[in-house]
Amino acid sequence: MFRAYSRLLALLLVLVAPLAQSAEDKGSTYISYIELKPFVTNFGTADDMHFLKAEVTLQVDSEAAHHAVNAHKAQIRNDLVFLFSAQTEESVGTVAAQQLLSGEALKLVQDMLMEEEGETYVADLFFTSLVVQ
Repeated sequence: MFRAYSRLLALLLVLVAPLAQSAEDKGSTYISYIELKPFVTNFGTADDMHFLKAEVTLQVDSEAAHHAVNAHKAQIRNDLVFLFSAQTEESVGTVAAQQLLSGEALKLVQDMLMEEEGETYVADLFFTSLVVQ
């Protein structure tokens, strides 16, 4: 009976070892996306007020990055609200301008995380929705 269990255990080890290795390989290509709550803000002057609604998703490439972003989510939101409310019609009026804004937002988040955590952590920033009126 002991032999049967030994053989079964050996067989399981042979089968599980490649699965464990593939899980380790997948760990080295960790990618996760963190969706932030939608941003809604006004921008422009009192005489020419506009509305901006943005849905933002951050791409991170490690569990440590995921935790760092979650730990600083309030500050990230605060900084992005100020960035979005400082825009003009020209800075959000075209697709090219919106891509530049996305780059500015990414740099803002990375700079803040570098200051707070010593690493940039966020690999990319996407507007999953951007409405300007």
